[in-house]
Amino acid sequence: MNVLIVDDNESAADLLQELVTLQDHTARCAYTAQQAIDAAAAEHFDAALIDLTLPDQPGTEVARHLRAAGGTTVLLIAVSGYGAGEAGSDAPGLFDHHLQKPIDLDALERLMTPPAAG
Repeated sequence: MNVLIVDDNESAADLLQELVTLQDHTARCAYTAQQAIDAAAAEHFDAALIDLTLPDQPGTEVARHLRAAGGTTVLLIAVSGYGAGEAGSDAPGLFDHHLQKPIDLDALERLMTPPAAG
């Protein structure tokens, strides 16, 4: 999977990028909403981990842009220090999942692993 990580905490984003890469995915970081929107215009992402509280725009705006560009094929995961529904992550149909910081890497890997063909 090609993953876009959007978080204004550069150290946290960079660490998450390393961990996602160790799980056999490719990853790119964006530290602002505008960087994320520009990255999505230049490259296809299969999934995006989006911090809900960014300095220039809410993470929900990034998600809306990615959803409009990639439809339902892009896996959108809200990432927040708040619980689901506490900081705008409950926008209907916008995010596929919500993970609370610190991110449970096992839970993240389960979300990003496609179900086995049965």
